[in-house]
Amino acid sequence: MSAALSATLCFRSREGDLVKDAEWLGVPLDTLRAAVPWRTFRWSKGQKHYSGTYWSATQCDHVIYESRLELARLLFADFDTSVLGIIAQPFLLAVTLDGAARRHVPDFLLLTTTGPVIVDVKPAHRVTATRVAVTFAWTRQVVESRGWRYEVWSEPPTSRLENIRLLAGYRRPWLFDQHLTNALMSEPFDGVSLTDVISRQSRWPEQSVKATVLHLLWKQHFATDLDHPLSRGHLLWTPT
Repeated sequence: MSAALSATLCFRSREGDLVKDAEWLGVPLDTLRAAVPWRTFRWSKGQKHYSGTYWSATQCDHVIYESRLELARLLFADFDTSVLGIIAQPFLLAVTLDGAARRHVPDFLLLTTTGPVIVDVKPAHRVTATRVAVTFAWTRQVVESRGWRYEVWSEPPTSRLENIRLLAGYRRPWLFDQHLTNALMSEPFDGVSLTDVISRQSRWPEQSVKATVLHLLWKQHFATDLDHPLSRGHLLWTPT
């Protein structure tokens, strides 16, 4: 039997309601937008993963994560301008496959400009483990039965992650002088280095200009090469 045909899901609403065994193909996306994390944090002495909450500029709210790798995926999602919403642990998915009951809680539901994306985060060395591979295979089948995308995400390039992590420190728009922000946004900086951008704004303190440029890089009003460690020599350009 196809996994999609037997799939059901359970989820929790913001009002505290627990919805059980709903048909996977019958639950509207708008209902899942309002889901809250299926699990609560699990703490134990000596645990090897790090749980926490991340304030998402996309959500204007906190989103939970259960490992440093999940936090990395959150950073990438928050930086991605095509992502309109991020829901952590959106539901418990259940299927009957080859006569056996199987259950899985995906890590994230991303609402994007090109449709919903279900994301599972797993270290690369564990993706091919038999139990993990089987779970991801039937999860992909179920997710794609709705025309949604499914993604298994592992460790990203180190330099890109560290650059996005740095820019995330400048993601809160209310911390920046709007007059300075407008001044920077009104000037063409294609091919201009970060050092030269800072030197052109002598009306404001250097550190304020630098911080605002990094905020605009986070907002992607400007772009630069994020595949190498960010430096004052990096050139800026306007994304197309």
